[in-house]
Amino acid sequence: MSAAAAPALSVVVPVFNEAGNAARLCNEIRSVLRDLTPDFEIIFVNDGSRDGTLDELLAVRAEEPRLRVLDLDGNFGEASALTAGFHAARGARVITLDGDGQNDPHDIPRLLTALHEHRVRVVSGWRQRRQESALLRVLPSRIANFLISAVTRIPVHDNGCGLKVYEREVLGTLHIPRGFHRFLPALLGVRAHEVTEVAVNDRRREHGESHYGISRTIIVIRDLLAIRFAIAQPRFYEPAFAALAIGALLPAALAAWRGSAWGAAIGVLAAIVSGLVWWNLHRFNRAQRLGVYRVRREFGNERSTT
Repeated sequence: MSAAAAPALSVVVPVFNEAGNAARLCNEIRSVLRDLTPDFEIIFVNDGSRDGTLDELLAVRAEEPRLRVLDLDGNFGEASALTAGFHAARGARVITLDGDGQNDPHDIPRLLTALHEHRVRVVSGWRQRRQESALLRVLPSRIANFLISAVTRIPVHDNGCGLKVYEREVLGTLHIPRGFHRFLPALLGVRAHEVTEVAVNDRRREHGESHYGISRTIIVIRDLLAIRFAIAQPRFYEPAFAALAIGALLPAALAAWRGSAWGAAIGVLAAIVSGLVWWNLHRFNRAQRLGVYRVRREFGNERSTT
């Protein structure tokens, strides 16, 4: 096979301060993929780690030429790291996992089977028996997932699960702003009948600490306000919501002058909501113009089927 030929599978894993997890996860992925096909690539995106994550990955790469490591020029966030991995991936099918090792690579074959059998474009993992705090992680996650599914109209129960499989053409060239990765695949334009779910294993984190907390639900609600407009016509709606935000302040000021506290409060609330939608649409449009990541170095771009 020529050096320019695309592999059958690409695996994309964003990592930030995952020393102790990264090498172990990479070796697990490699073991699973070897049983599926010799024609694969594994892409770890180092998102500005300040521990030994990069050194750990380079040690694995010394014995696995199908491992590529993108070292980003700073900490851009998971959405940006995923974007970098998507843009680098060459496989006909692209698999994503979280870098903390809680996704089980041994579930990958079942997701690939579901992609073929259900004739869909995306398969999303649905974590069972969550190995996390019910109050601080599981409950907020369920609330967030309910809201995301209701707004995006994509019936996925576990949007936060990093284990997913995509047909390559679905990914396109989109730049995903910080936080918007929670709305994949809806953000990619995938429709409800083009997605299915597979129950997957959820493992305990072996090393390090979680990068998420209960505040994530609040952030999801903030970003959800704009997602339908970002999917539709973001360049049209950005100035429209800027005008709405400014316009809502005028009746609020008039209501306050007339002594109507309720009228003033409603006007201010409308201005705040419109302003939040504008800000997220502005972030989305700016991401498409300027990009969301910078690659400092790339280690490995070889093709091998040994």
